[in-house]
Amino acid sequence: MTAPSTHLGGPFAAVGRFSYRNRRWVFAVWVVVLAAGLIFGTKVFSTAAPTAKAAGSESATGSALLAAADPTSGGITAVVQGKPVADPAVKAAVTAAAVELSRIPGVGQVTDAYGGGTAGAAMRSADGQSSVVQVDLTGTGSSSGSAMDAASQRLREIATEVPGASVQLGGEQVLTQQVQQQTEKDTELGEFITLPVTLLVMVLIFGGFIAAGLPLIGAVASIGGAFLALLGFTKLMPIDPSVLPIATVLGLGLSIDYALLMVNRFREERGHGVGVAEAVERTSATAGRTIAFSALTVAAALSGLFVFVSPIFRAVGAAGVSVVVITVLSGLTLVPALLGFVGGRIKAPLRPDSDDGVFARTVRRVQRRPLPVALGVAGVLLALAAPFAFAHPQNADADVLPKSFSSRAVSDDLAGRFPALAPAPVIVAVQGDQAQADAYAAHIRDLPGVTGVSVSAPTGSLVSVGVDVSGSTEGSTAQRVVSELRADRDGLTTWVTGDAATVLDFKHEVATRGPWALALVAAATFLLLFLMTGSVVVPLKALVMNMLSLGASLGVLTLVFQDGWLSGLLGFSSTGGLEAWIPVLVFAFAFGLSMDYEVFLLSRIKELHEHGHPCRRAVERGVQRSGRIITSAGLLMVIVFAGFSTGDMLDIKEIGLALAVAVLVDATLVRMLLVPATMTLFGEHNWWAPLWLKRLHARVGLHDNQILPPPMVMPTLPVPRRPVPLPVRRSALAGR
Repeated sequence: MTAPSTHLGGPFAAVGRFSYRNRRWVFAVWVVVLAAGLIFGTKVFSTAAPTAKAAGSESATGSALLAAADPTSGGITAVVQGKPVADPAVKAAVTAAAVELSRIPGVGQVTDAYGGGTAGAAMRSADGQSSVVQVDLTGTGSSSGSAMDAASQRLREIATEVPGASVQLGGEQVLTQQVQQQTEKDTELGEFITLPVTLLVMVLIFGGFIAAGLPLIGAVASIGGAFLALLGFTKLMPIDPSVLPIATVLGLGLSIDYALLMVNRFREERGHGVGVAEAVERTSATAGRTIAFSALTVAAALSGLFVFVSPIFRAVGAAGVSVVVITVLSGLTLVPALLGFVGGRIKAPLRPDSDDGVFARTVRRVQRRPLPVALGVAGVLLALAAPFAFAHPQNADADVLPKSFSSRAVSDDLAGRFPALAPAPVIVAVQGDQAQADAYAAHIRDLPGVTGVSVSAPTGSLVSVGVDVSGSTEGSTAQRVVSELRADRDGLTTWVTGDAATVLDFKHEVATRGPWALALVAAATFLLLFLMTGSVVVPLKALVMNMLSLGASLGVLTLVFQDGWLSGLLGFSSTGGLEAWIPVLVFAFAFGLSMDYEVFLLSRIKELHEHGHPCRRAVERGVQRSGRIITSAGLLMVIVFAGFSTGDMLDIKEIGLALAVAVLVDATLVRMLLVPATMTLFGEHNWWAPLWLKRLHARVGLHDNQILPPPMVMPTLPVPRRPVPLPVRRSALAGR
C-alpha cells in the first residue's frame, strides 16, 4: 500500500497546496490576465519608439540638442523614379504635389528637385533618372501621425499621375512606422511557428496531448502578462521596438521550460504511487523550488543591464525581469492548478527514477576519461568563440529591415545616388552663429580622412556641421576623426555626434560599464548558487563554463551576420558588422539561460548527494534523471528562438540565432559532457567551502529538509490461505 500523505513544509509546497485547492480561482485569474494582455497589452507595439543607443554620451546629447532646435519632428523622404527628372509630366506632378503637401496641417517645409539652387541640384540623381521630395513634419503625437498619413498618400499619387513612374517612401517617420509594424508581424510569426512545433515535440516527450498541452497553456498566459507589463513600462520609460520580441521570446521559452519541469516532476511523483494532491504538493516543493531559483538566476543576469545608461539596455532589463517574474508566477500557480484539473489523466512513467539509460551510460563513459573530455569540449568552445575577437560593431538603422522595404530602399538610394542628402557620418553641433561655424568648418576641412564639410543654416543658437570621411561611415577612420574633433574644439562649444560618434560612445560605455555589469552578474550568480549548494567550487565552475558557452554563441553570431555564413538560408544580407548593442543583450540573456540549466542539473545532483549517494554516483543518477528534461527543454528553447529568427528584422534574427546556439551548446556539450567531466575530476571537493561559509550556509542557505524522499510503495503481498488437509489413505496395515 502507499505511504500515507504527509504535508511538506516550506513556502513552495504551501503555494502548490493553495493553487491546487483553489484551482478554479487561480485559473480564472490567469484567464483574465491573458484576455487583458491580448486586448490591451498588444497596444505596446504601436507605442514603442526607437531610443538612443548611447544615452548620456556626447553623441546622444548633440543629437538631442539638434532635434530640439529643429521644429520638425522627422519627415518623409520620397524617391520618384522610372521617368527622367526633366520629363514635363514628372515636373508637373511633383510641383503640384509639393503645393498641396505644404497645405496639409502638420506639414512644414517641402523641398523638391525643381526649386533651383544647390538644394534642388542635390535632389537630382547624377544620371537624371530620379529625384527626391523631402517633406518635414512639425506636429507631435496624433497630429503628426495624421499629417504623415495624408502626406504619404499624396506622394504615392504621383506614381498614378505619371504612367511609368514609381514612388518609394522613406525617412525617419516611415522607418519608425515600418519597424513597429514589422516587429509586431515578426512576433506573431514567431509564435505561429513556435507553438505548433513545440506542441508536437512535447507530445513526443510525454506521449500524450494533456501533459503536452499544460506547458503551452502556461506559456500563452505568461505572454499575456508580459504584454501588460511591457505596456506599463512604456508609461515610465522609452521602449525600443526591438525590446518587444526579445521579451516575448524570453517569456515564451522560460514558461515552457518551467512548466515542462513541473509536469515532468509531477509524472515522477505519480509514478511513486501517490495521489494527485500529494503529487502536486511534492512537485511544487521540489521542481517549484528549482524554477524559482532558476528565475532568480535569470533575473540576476538581466539586472546587470541596469548598470548601463543607454535606454535600450535599461528597457530590456526592466522588461526582462518583469517577464521572468510573471513566468515563474505562472509556473508556481497556474501549472499546479491545471494539474489539479487533469493530473489524474496524465500518464506516469513506466520506470520512475531509473538508474540506467542513455544519459547514465554517457556519464559513465565520460567518467572513465574526464580530463580529455573536459579539455576537448573546452577547446571546441574556445574555437567557436574565436571569431568574436574580430567583430565590428555598427549602428544599422534602416539596415535592420530587408531591402524589399521602402525605407531601406530609400536609405540605400540616398547613400548611393544622392550622397549630398545622405546623413554625414560625423555631425558637429556648434554653439554659435554662421560666421563661427564657417570658420570652424575651414579649420577641420584639412584633417586627415576628411573628404568634405557642409554647414547648414543656423537653428537658434546651434549650427550643424556635417563632416564626410573616407572609408565606411562607422569605420576606424570615421571614429578617429570623431576623437580628433573632440580633442580640438577650436575654442568653441561643440558636440560631436552622428553614427560614427554613436558607435564610438557605445563602445566606450560597454568598455567602462561592462566590467561592472559582469562583476554584478557574477557576484549575484555566485551568491545564489552558494545558497543553493553550500559550495564555492560549484559556482566558480559554473561561471567559467557559462563564459565558454557564451563565447561560442557570440563567435557563431559573428560568422553568420558579419561574415555572411548561411545568409542565403536565413534570408538576409550581411551588413559587414554586428549591431553594437546585440552582444551585450546576448550576454545577459544567454548567461541567464545557461544558469537556468545549471540549476536544473545541480538541484538533482545535490538532492541525490544529500540523500547519501557518493559524488560520482550522484552525478550519474542526477544527469540520468535531469538529462532528458534538460535536453527536451533545450530543444524546445531552440525551437522558440529559431522560430523568431524566421522574421525579417535583422536585430531579432541576430538575437534569436545567438540564443539558439547558446542553448544548444549549453544543453548538450556543457551539461551532458563538460559538467560531468569536471565534477568527476573534482570529486567530493565539488562541495568544498571554508568552514565559516559552511556555518553561514547552515544558517541562511536553501536546504532540502522540507522535501521528503520519494514515498515507498509497499508491494501488496497475497494473504496466505490455510492449507487444506489432504485426504489420508488408510494403509492396509492400519487396522492390524
